[in-house]
Amino acid sequence: MTADDLIDLIRVYNPRTDAKLIQSAFVYGAQAHAGQVRSSGEPYFTHPVEVAALLAEQRLDDASIITALLHDTIEDTGSTFSALEQRFGHEIALLVDGVTKLTNLQLSSVETQQAENFRKLLMAMSKDLRVILVKLSDRLHNMRTIRYLKPEKQQRKARETMDIYAPLAGRMGMQWMREELEDISFKVLNPDARQSIIRRFITLKKDTGDLIPQITEDIRAVLDERGVSAQVIGREKKPYSIWRKMEEKGEAFGRLSDIYGFRIITQDLSDSYVALGAVHQRWAAVPGRFKDYISQPKSNGYRSIHTTVSGRSAKRVEIQIRTREMHEVAETGVAAHWSYREGVRFENPFVVDPVRWLSNLTERFETAENPDDFLEAVKLEMFTDQVFCFTPKGEVIKLPRGATPIDFAYAIHTRIGDSCVGAKVDGQRVPLWTRLRNGQSVVIIRAEGQRPQASWEDMVVTGRAKAAIRRSLREEHRAGHIRLGREIARVALERVGKRATDKALETAAKQLFLDGPDTLLAQLGAAELTGQDLVHTLYPELLSPERMKTVDPARDQLIVGLGAGQTAKPAPCCQPIPGERIVGIAVKGQGVQVHAIDCVTLAALEDQAESWIDLAWTDAAAQAPHLACIEVTIANGAGILGRICTLIGEQHANISDIVFTERKPDFYRMVIDLEVRDAKHLHNVQTALHADSDVAEVTRFRGMEAGVISAGFGG
Repeated sequence: MTADDLIDLIRVYNPRTDAKLIQSAFVYGAQAHAGQVRSSGEPYFTHPVEVAALLAEQRLDDASIITALLHDTIEDTGSTFSALEQRFGHEIALLVDGVTKLTNLQLSSVETQQAENFRKLLMAMSKDLRVILVKLSDRLHNMRTIRYLKPEKQQRKARETMDIYAPLAGRMGMQWMREELEDISFKVLNPDARQSIIRRFITLKKDTGDLIPQITEDIRAVLDERGVSAQVIGREKKPYSIWRKMEEKGEAFGRLSDIYGFRIITQDLSDSYVALGAVHQRWAAVPGRFKDYISQPKSNGYRSIHTTVSGRSAKRVEIQIRTREMHEVAETGVAAHWSYREGVRFENPFVVDPVRWLSNLTERFETAENPDDFLEAVKLEMFTDQVFCFTPKGEVIKLPRGATPIDFAYAIHTRIGDSCVGAKVDGQRVPLWTRLRNGQSVVIIRAEGQRPQASWEDMVVTGRAKAAIRRSLREEHRAGHIRLGREIARVALERVGKRATDKALETAAKQLFLDGPDTLLAQLGAAELTGQDLVHTLYPELLSPERMKTVDPARDQLIVGLGAGQTAKPAPCCQPIPGERIVGIAVKGQGVQVHAIDCVTLAALEDQAESWIDLAWTDAAAQAPHLACIEVTIANGAGILGRICTLIGEQHANISDIVFTERKPDFYRMVIDLEVRDAKHLHNVQTALHADSDVAEVTRFRGMEAGVISAGFGG
C-alpha cells in the first residue's frame, strides 16, 4: 500500500484529512525503517502501514493513523520523542510514546503476573485511549502474520493475545476484533480442536445445505410482511466461540443451539421492536435467551436486542436486532468516539465517553489490594454477562450474571455490603446466597456492628465484593494477630531483661524493613516471625557468646598488604574497623595510616597515588578490639546514663571513654569511645541503643582524636 492508497482509504470517510501530514509521516516512517525486514522477509515498514490501514477501516482520526505509521520509530529506529514532537506536534509524539511504553511492558514475561499486566495496561490507557486502539491493531496485524515466527514465539504471543488483548478488545466493545484475535490464537494453541470444528461445519452443510442464506431469506420475508425496512446479515460463529461453548456446557457440536448468528439492522428504534415482535410471532422463542440491551445498555455503550428462536429445520439461531447507529457502536465500541463521517467527527448518540468509560472500569478495580484480587476483578468484568436489578428508589444496579444480594449491597457502597444481614427480593425475604435475575427489586437489610463473614466469599461473584470481604477479614485477623504479637514480644524481651516499648518495636520494624510496629506485631502474631527473631534483631549479642579476644600483635597479623618493616596505625579522622574497606597512606616517619575507603581526608590525597597502599583485614582482625566512637543523645533523668552503659556492656562492647559535648536540662549529648570487634558489632550496639525509649539519637562519630588502642594493629 502506498501513501496515496492510504490517503484514498481515509478520504472515503474523512475528505478533510490532512493529506500532507499523513504523506510526511509515511515518508518519515519509511526512511526510519529503511533496511529493516520482518520475519516474513517483507520490508518492515509494511507493518506500520497495515496497522494504519486497520485504523482507517475503523474510520479513526488522523492523529491515530499517523501514530500507527510511526508507532515503532522510537522503539526500533534512531528517532526520538523530541524529533517527532518537532515535526508532527505534541499530541502525536505523546501517542507514539504511549504505544512505545505499552510495547515495552513485556506482558508475556514469565516473571510478570497477569494481574500486573492488566494494571499496566489500564495505566497506559488512562492518558489517551487511542494508545490501546493503535496497540490492538498492531497486535491484530502481528497475529495475522504470526505464521512466520518460530513455534515457541507463536505459542507465547498467542497465549498473551488470548489472555490479555482479546478480552480487552471485547471489553472495549470491539467484538469483531476480539473474535479474530481469539480465533487466530486458537489456531496456534489448539489447531486440532479448531480443525475439528471446521470439519463439523463442512459435514453439517453437506447434510442440511447452507442454512445461512435460507434463514436469511426467511427473516427478510417476515420483516417484509410487517413493513420493516432492515438489513439482515447471517454468519457462522467463529470456531473458538463454538469450542468454548462446547467446553463450558459439556455438549457435543450437534446439540449447540447457537452456531449461527443473524443481525437485523433497522432504520430506527421503533422498527427494532416491530422486528422483534415479527420474529417471535413467526418462530418460537427459546426461554431464558432474551436480553434487551437497548433499555439496559452495557457499560461500553453496546445496545442490541438478543433473542434465540427455533428456526428452519428446528435449528436454534441467535438473532440480534439494533439500529444502524447502535450497530456502528457495536462494531467499533469505545473507538467510535474518534470516528469520522464526511470529514467531521461523527456524533453517535450511543457512543460512551472514553474518559467516563475508563473511570468506571478502573473504579471497580481500585478496591483490589493485591494482584490476585485485581486479576479476578478484571476477568469478572471482561467475561460475564450482566443482570440489572433495582434499588427501592428505582436506580439500576448492573451486576455479573450469578450475582447475589451481597454483590448488590457492595455495588451500592462498601459500608452497605459490610453491614448486610439480609435481603428482600421483590418483597420476599431471601437467603443471601440467592442468585439475582434481571428486573428484580432488591432491598438490603443492615445492622450496625455486622461484619462480613468468611462464607460470603464463596457466595459473591463480583471482584469488588470479593476484595471488600477479603480486606475486612484481613483487617479483623490483623487486629487479632497484633494483640497476640504484642504479648509474644513482651514475653520474648522480658526473658532477656528488656521491655517491649514502642521505641523498641519501632526500631525492630525498621531493622526488618517493615512498614511499622503494627506490621511487626502482626507478623509475630501470625507466626511469620518468632520472639527469638525479635530479640536477635534488637540484641543479637545477648544470644551469642562474647567473641572479642586479646590478640598478640607480634604474632597475629590483622592487616595484609603492608610491605616489609611497615607498621600500620588507624587514622584518627575515620577510625576504620573490620568490615569496612580500607586503604593505607604511607606517611614519612609515621609508617602507614589506615583509612576507611569513604574517609573525607582521602579526597585531598588523590594526586599522591605513589603513597596509596591497597590493604585488607585478615580474619583474625575481627577477634581484636578496635576503637569506634558514637555520638549519643539521651534524656536527662536519674539512672538513664547508667542504664545506657549497662546496655553497651550487655552487647559485649567496652567503654574506654565518655566526653559530654552538650548538657541541657532535658537532654545530654555525649561521644562514647567503644572497643568493638567489627562494623557488624558496632551496628548491633547502635541498634540496641536505638531501641531504648530514653535514647533520642545514635550516630557514628568520626574526626575525634582517639586514645591509644590497647591492641593496636599487627605489623
